[in-house]
Amino acid sequence: MGMYEDRIVLCGANSYEEKYYLNPDFEALPDYVKDELKIMCVLYVNDVGGILTLVFEENGDLNFEVTTEDFDPMFDDIGSRLLIKKLQVEKADLLQALQVYFKVFFLGEEIDVEE
Repeated sequence: MGMYEDRIVLCGANSYEEKYYLNPDFEALPDYVKDELKIMCVLYVNDVGGILTLVFEENGDLNFEVTTEDFDPMFDDIGSRLLIKKLQVEKADLLQALQVYFKVFFLGEEIDVEE
């Protein structure tokens, strides 16, 4: 399985192929969540280029990963980092909810609702 065996891709967008991907394991998410993810990813790659992937780590953290094709002169590295920070703030509730969903349904954790 290689390096991805303990990490699960949620979704991603690719500016080179103009494609959006949602892992079929997450089809059960509410439509508005899937729509928001798609808009977020597509707007990101339209804005700065490259490939954006949202990946769940083993512990349930949801990370933004950015890759580019070799020596892509169009990719905006600084813009990329700024936009990810902005999204992590603006979409904090959505990202937090996705992490809880993942921990419950994929990791089988008991979530204490009264935190």
